[in-house]
Amino acid sequence: MEEQTEVVQNNTAKDRSPKSRCSENGPAENRSVENAFAGNRSPAGRKQDVHVPGILLAAPASGSGKTAVSCALMAAFQKKGLAVKACKCGPDYIDPMFHREVLGVDSENLDLFFADEDTLQKSYARHGEGADLVITEGVMGYYDGMSLDSAEASSYHVARTLKLPVILVVPGRGAALSLAAVIKGMVEYRRDSGIQGILLNQVSAGLYPRLKEMLERELKSSGHPIPVLGYIPRDPAFCFESRHLGLVTPEETDGLKEQIRKAGDILSETVDLDQILQIAESAVMQEEERTDRWGSCDSPNSRKNPDGPCIAVARDRAFCFYYKDNLELLEELGCRLVFFSPLSDRQLPEADGIILGGGYPELDAGDLSPNRSMRDSIRRAIEKGIPCLAECGGFLYLHETLQDENGRDWPMAGIIRGKAFPTGRLSRFGYVEISRREGAGPGTAADSWLAPGEKIRGHEFHYWDSTDNGSSCTAVKPDGKRSWNCIHAEKNLFAGFPHLYLPSCRKFAERFVGKCRNYQKTLPKGD
Repeated sequence: MEEQTEVVQNNTAKDRSPKSRCSENGPAENRSVENAFAGNRSPAGRKQDVHVPGILLAAPASGSGKTAVSCALMAAFQKKGLAVKACKCGPDYIDPMFHREVLGVDSENLDLFFADEDTLQKSYARHGEGADLVITEGVMGYYDGMSLDSAEASSYHVARTLKLPVILVVPGRGAALSLAAVIKGMVEYRRDSGIQGILLNQVSAGLYPRLKEMLERELKSSGHPIPVLGYIPRDPAFCFESRHLGLVTPEETDGLKEQIRKAGDILSETVDLDQILQIAESAVMQEEERTDRWGSCDSPNSRKNPDGPCIAVARDRAFCFYYKDNLELLEELGCRLVFFSPLSDRQLPEADGIILGGGYPELDAGDLSPNRSMRDSIRRAIEKGIPCLAECGGFLYLHETLQDENGRDWPMAGIIRGKAFPTGRLSRFGYVEISRREGAGPGTAADSWLAPGEKIRGHEFHYWDSTDNGSSCTAVKPDGKRSWNCIHAEKNLFAGFPHLYLPSCRKFAERFVGKCRNYQKTLPKGD
């Protein structure tokens, strides 16, 4: 009922929005970096208290119901008239889509592999500005981090960094006194666990009062007077369908809004919302004021430049996995974003660069392939030199053929001379650091994207593979114990399975924007 994971945080999410067109100005959530902390200034380099009422929903393990409970709580609080915002721990794309479906606003990824603690604090404060409540959904088990024996980049690490009070969602089906042992162990495992409330999932109305009384008594007797805040009954409203990359996306789930509305109505009766708000009010972190989000606002590539390069971003139900931070950084660097649909549009819009994000082209191959005019349009543009970033699903689309789950091969754009095919299992998944392949000499195509010694962070999560994954770069797991060659890097193309987090290597993003700017200057429009 929630993210699909490995020992390392590995949720890859998806944003299947078949609303094929978006505003040229990019996501509606965007606002100027200079105003991100308006009314909350302090002298440069000084720490200040930032009050963003919020909670983090965690659980002992994946499959505990965090996504359903998070969405239902958002709906319940919105019904009370609160301005609610959402966040998601880790690199997941799909769960934030459910948050957007409920709230109508973007959800923020909070990921301590991609960002350092100071940057995360800044991102959270910026995202939470103006909210009455920010609900952050955890990832995996509360303490599960980047390796089997590490809490680094875990939900616990995020909660500690942001000083967020934690509410633990505990599956209660088939257990009684044992629940006290589980909760006590979670609370005591770290002295600064931050756990301030308990929600019992899959518990009946008849049993709940006795469970609440017993658990609060047991916790108090062991020195942890933590309240049990309510229960989630077994009801279809809390059941979301899953498939190979996680939850089925909101756009493909009939009646989802009504389902989540019903779930919110149920929690309004079974959960103490007022007590949750009281807990959320205790969230106060210290944040160091800076001039902007990613770097100096004095960059000549500032988003203030109305004549900056235009980047065409594929966005429909087949291409929908995008980090909001990536798009915002490109806008900050002066780019204008225009969204298009490889499924329904006939040709690439006029642009100076292309981004083909992740998603589910493998499930839509039978619709992508017949749109030959779009395939030809993208192939011709790349062959003429337009800069292009292609990640995972976008990388699959650039192949000569893409095999669907039934074994049928579909012609694709034909830029990558190879075949993409299903493997039936996860391949090379998890966090990675990507650098230019060792031994590649200066002046290579990869060098025009990543300088020697530079690294950009990313994430892989895919059940399809390629006969030619590329060898321009090397991907290394965070523990350094596994690595592999990846990426097709040409002067104007950077394509492979990793989903990149652009703020982790600003120079990479600046080079891409520079390539788009040069293309803008040298190629007459309409070519």
